[in-house]
Amino acid sequence: MSANGAPAAVLPGAADTIVAVATASGRGALSIVRVSGPGAHAIGKAVLDRWPEHPRQALVTHARDAAGVELDQVVVVRYDAPASFTGEPAFEVTTHGGIVVPTTVVAAILEHGARLATAGEFTRRAVLNGKLDILQAEATADLIAAGSRAAQRVALQQLDGGLSRRIAALRDDVIAIEALIAYDIDFPEEDDGPIPPGRTLDALDALESALRGLLATARGGELVREGALVVLAGAPNVGKSSLFNALLGRSRAIVTAVPGTTRDALEAVVDAEPWPIRLVDTAGLRTTDDPVERLGIEVSESYVQRAAVVLCCGDDLPSLRSAACAVRDAGASREHSDAPIVLARTKSDLGREASEALGRVCDEVRAAAVAEVSAETGAGIQQLLTLVGDVLASQVGAPELDAPVLTQTRHLRSVDDALRELREFRRAWREHSLPATIAAVHLHAAAASLQDLIGGIDTEHVLDEVFRRFCVGK
Repeated sequence: MSANGAPAAVLPGAADTIVAVATASGRGALSIVRVSGPGAHAIGKAVLDRWPEHPRQALVTHARDAAGVELDQVVVVRYDAPASFTGEPAFEVTTHGGIVVPTTVVAAILEHGARLATAGEFTRRAVLNGKLDILQAEATADLIAAGSRAAQRVALQQLDGGLSRRIAALRDDVIAIEALIAYDIDFPEEDDGPIPPGRTLDALDALESALRGLLATARGGELVREGALVVLAGAPNVGKSSLFNALLGRSRAIVTAVPGTTRDALEAVVDAEPWPIRLVDTAGLRTTDDPVERLGIEVSESYVQRAAVVLCCGDDLPSLRSAACAVRDAGASREHSDAPIVLARTKSDLGREASEALGRVCDEVRAAAVAEVSAETGAGIQQLLTLVGDVLASQVGAPELDAPVLTQTRHLRSVDDALRELREFRRAWREHSLPATIAAVHLHAAAASLQDLIGGIDTEHVLDEVFRRFCVGK
């Protein structure tokens, strides 16, 4: 309602203008309210006492509702199209934090005809208006969700367009092969055409090799995004949960002297080098008649079977040997070889074992490394993380954080589809001697698969898949 009791005016273009609080809800010093759309500037002038004369100029002013009641002293920044995040007229208001103040400012903007943004709608508009491609939009969400410095670097590289440029170059290579094939279509009277078939085959070989190389980065992308799965395993009450807390630097697992305290798996990401670690504390591996504890042990065994590295914990040589044997038994059902084992002799503050004896146990159970640590004093914790990192690097190599990396299932699927279409083209053209006009259909499909990654014309279903995991306000 306006000051005279009449409904607030709905301003031109406001119906397609969106608003949202872009900062996390709850108690905090400041909140940011973001507005974008054709009616954004008109709404800003109606809600704010003063309006910036120039784009990207920060101005202190007051926000008021339609009745003229002051809501807050704010800072406003105006953005003109197309030089805004969304490519539309936009502005951002920085209010005081909390829940009430930003909510009342949003309500005042809604009174003038704007609507609440849906999850990811600002970034979606940036894609549709050509400010970002879909890969860069995904990188925006990945950057917000980054749980490690490695994930941060990969997301920034993708946001800068590194992966987009690589995919675009590969798509252009497909189109170049299509152009070579076109000579066979345009000059059917030539036996071999003006371009020797060997040249086309060489280009095809190089392109397939490049796609395989890009597919090989998917494993690293998964490790960067999710963290390498490192499982703490061993008998009850040997210090697994204490070590878990020490590696995290805070208490998350319940630590008691009662065997079988951990009944389920606890997970946390450790920002380690060279790979982030998804550390899992599991129930102690032992024989038990307790049905609840047995369920926890089954969960432990499932984690061991999927682990990249298993930390076998024990407080003496026999318990280390027993833990390694239990882990080998738990992983025996896997089709692939067991995960590498790192022995962690806990409670070293109570007395250290002879290095020769530890080495013999390490060799006996075929462990990759052994370390003595103390959750009580912190001794050996950093060395243990370094050992785990070295074992991971020996298994999957060092991360190439500044090179294009496939980080999503969608990326893997599209590149794999493109490679499969190229193989089908080779088979149709060379093995089955189909006319080039028919074989080239596979080239077109390969180019389309790569284009879908960046964003083609018909991308609505792709956008729905990408933005379903975004937060409101982004």
